[in-house]
Formats: sequence, C-alpha cells, structure tokens
Amino acid sequence: MSEVLVLNGPNLGRLGSREPDVYGATTFDDLAALCRDTARRLGLHAEVRQTDDEAELITWLHEAADGRIPVVLNPAAFTHYSYAVRDAIAQRTAPLIEVHISNPAAREEFRHTSVVAAVASGTIAGFGTFSYVLALQAVAELLAESAPEVVS
Repeated sequence: MSEVLVLNGPNLGRLGSREPDVYGATTFDDLAALCRDTARRLGLHAEVRQTDDEAELITWLHEAADGRIPVVLNPAAFTHYSYAVRDAIAQRTAPLIEVHISNPAAREEFRHTSVVAAVASGTIAGFGTFSYVLALQAVAELLAESAPEVVS
C-alpha cells in the first residue's frame, strides 16, 4: 500500500469553528477520517497532519521529497506568500497536489495568487472537503500511470 501525506497549514485545525460560512461545519478530525477512508479505498495509506508552523510544514515536505512520498497539500495562508514552502515543494520527487476547501479565486484579492501552484503537480479548489477526495484520486491515478507495467 503506497503512503501519501496529507499536509495542512495554518488554521485548518480549527475547521468546524473557523468561518463555517466559508469552510463548512466539518471538523479537522472529520476531514482526517475522510482522507484516511478515501485513501484506503484507493489502495493508499494516508497520514494526515496539520501545523500552524511554517518550519514544521517545510520539514514534512522535505521528508516527503527524501522518501519519494506523494503529498496532498493545503498550504492555507502560506499559499499566497511563502516562498520557503514553494522552494520545499520544488524539491518534490513524487506527485504533489495543492488543495483548497474554498475557491481562492472567488475570495479576497490577496488570495488570488498562489506562489506554490507552479511547482505542484496540479491544484484542486472550491469543492469543500471533497477537494481532498479529488486530490487523493489524482494521486492514485498519477501513481498508477508511473507504476512499471507487469508482463505475464
């Protein structure tokens, strides 16, 4: 079973109470369970993490790069200004899908720019927590495409 890291940046641990009109009522624990269950159905093992600390997130991205581990990443506010997170993503050695619960392009102007999108495999945004399901499906497909063909 392939491992995938589902990494979440600042304030996502407050899901369920943080701006429910934007992020919904789903808690972070609910989101983590959704990711683990979805991954299992796709033949993956998801480890779900959240941090408000930029340095910790970068350490996790380095861990993923060193281990050739695919990542589903919601960089949260770091999306818009963290060149350090962007540079860590640029070192990736496996698929990395940028994910957002809301649609940043439909929100405040400062959210319209992602400094990480150009170094991610792709971006999925605006589908609520279902964005994570779609991102995990994308990871599974990308891994299947890169798997060596078995000749019988």
